[in-house]
Amino acid sequence: MTNRRNFLKTAGLGIAVSAIPVFSQAAVQSAKSEKSKPDFKFGVASYSLREFDTETALDMVRRCGVDRVTFKSMHLPLDSDKAAIDKTLALCKEKGVALYGGGVVYMRSKEDVDQAFDYAKMAQMDMIIGVPNHELLEYVEGKVKAYDIKLAIHNHGPGDKLYPSAESAYNLIKDMDARMGLCIDIGHTKRIGRDPEQDVKDFFDRVFDIHIKDVTAAEHDGTTCTIGHGVIDFHSFLKAVQKLNYKGTLALEYEPEGKDPLPAMMESFGYIRGILATL
Repeated sequence: MTNRRNFLKTAGLGIAVSAIPVFSQAAVQSAKSEKSKPDFKFGVASYSLREFDTETALDMVRRCGVDRVTFKSMHLPLDSDKAAIDKTLALCKEKGVALYGGGVVYMRSKEDVDQAFDYAKMAQMDMIIGVPNHELLEYVEGKVKAYDIKLAIHNHGPGDKLYPSAESAYNLIKDMDARMGLCIDIGHTKRIGRDPEQDVKDFFDRVFDIHIKDVTAAEHDGTTCTIGHGVIDFHSFLKAVQKLNYKGTLALEYEPEGKDPLPAMMESFGYIRGILATL
């Protein structure tokens, strides 16, 4: 909650500035306009909207003021044929939402890998957010080269035997094709006792996607909560990501309140945008 109080203090300063004479406000606006806008984009990991059908989920993404999404299989099943995928792509276009990736996709066999890459190719995805078994990494690398589709390995924190941290994945793929990379989940990173900001810095050359969320505690039992209500220092994190010139997506993955996630999702995006306005 300390981070939230600090942000509210900053926001209060912004309100105070609005009371300054007009010529000073103009100077402030001029200074703000000279600041470079972040290169990264906002998105939603559709697991956040798992209780809703695909069209409703897309409408909810747009209500968050966001136009990018990665689909979990409940919104576009992995075994979908081309006709079903084309229909979903048309719906995304109609709603004004870019489907840039799919996942999280678990790959426990070569057949799983084949299915995932065929699916991603038909859906015109830029990347697969995946969790391949270690013994399949070379096979996955071959698919990455053949299909020119990125793989972003997702960490799942304490209890994850494959990729508990971004580092555990990075060490396995750092010498592989440059399209073998990471989707850093900062909530799970915090839950395992690591610093999300430092991990993004340390492994930045392979960071393709970032799942943003806040958590109640930096421990195994920490749970996802509305951004700004937890223990992650988003002001420092966003400042670091902006300084790194990250050009990928910050995709909100909100796990609680499956039947009514939208209020917390909208508050989370609002909190982040408020921080960015102060940087």
